[in-house]
Amino acid sequence: MGVLSFGAADRLLRQAAYVRAAAVEIAILTGHLLLYPTGIFQERDAELAEMPRIPAPGPGAHPPVLLMHGFADNRSVFALLRRSLRRHGWTHVQGLNYSPLTCDIRAAAALLGHHIEQTCERTGHSQVDIVGHSLGGLIARYYVQRLGGDRRVRTLVTLGTPHSGTRAAPLLNPHPIVRQMRPDSELMEELTRPAPGCRTRFVAFWSDLDELMNPVETARLDHADLATRNVHIAGIGHLTMPVHAAVAAGIRQALMGEELASDTVNAA
Repeated sequence: MGVLSFGAADRLLRQAAYVRAAAVEIAILTGHLLLYPTGIFQERDAELAEMPRIPAPGPGAHPPVLLMHGFADNRSVFALLRRSLRRHGWTHVQGLNYSPLTCDIRAAAALLGHHIEQTCERTGHSQVDIVGHSLGGLIARYYVQRLGGDRRVRTLVTLGTPHSGTRAAPLLNPHPIVRQMRPDSELMEELTRPAPGCRTRFVAFWSDLDELMNPVETARLDHADLATRNVHIAGIGHLTMPVHAAVAAGIRQALMGEELASDTVNAA
């Protein structure tokens, strides 16, 4: 019986990791399809009624957290993360829906800015934190970096966001949003431009098994003018990021301004 070479053994381990991650992704997709109808409508009256209209945040109070979903998704993807944040002391957590007819990241970013202004007015906080999954993180980054949103956004956490553009899903190229997420798009070129004085802190979670990031390193954020930290998630795929307990713990640390113990989260 032959002995596997180091390279062959490594390939087998990686294949096994991909199979495990794919199985988990399928299970999560199935569960998410069941939850999807619960997130179709925007949170408005019921959620905003919980937020105080009189500005009086106490010392050390967490800023409001806005959750931004990815392409063709809705706020239901954050059901577990939202519950985790509230259980750990965040009182103002809101999942946002942007229209499925949205065809421009710039326009979506401008609408996000209007919503943030309303949230700050209602809660009395001068800033918010944002967690964005995939396209949601890109919309939030455009608002912060190109529309002056660094005045309002304290921390932006991105999960599997194509910061440098992705080549995945070529069959979706006809959609304008997908074209804007390609590496050679005008929008991606805009985001490479200088952003001197940007005050927002960025934490970008990326996975080496993210099937929608091509290359996977595109979910890292590297920009000379931005305060960034890149956190590698080992062993999970794109859809798993918003629902994984280890990732949620890392997000909570990032929102509290704490340094993560490591630049790698082992989520396998």
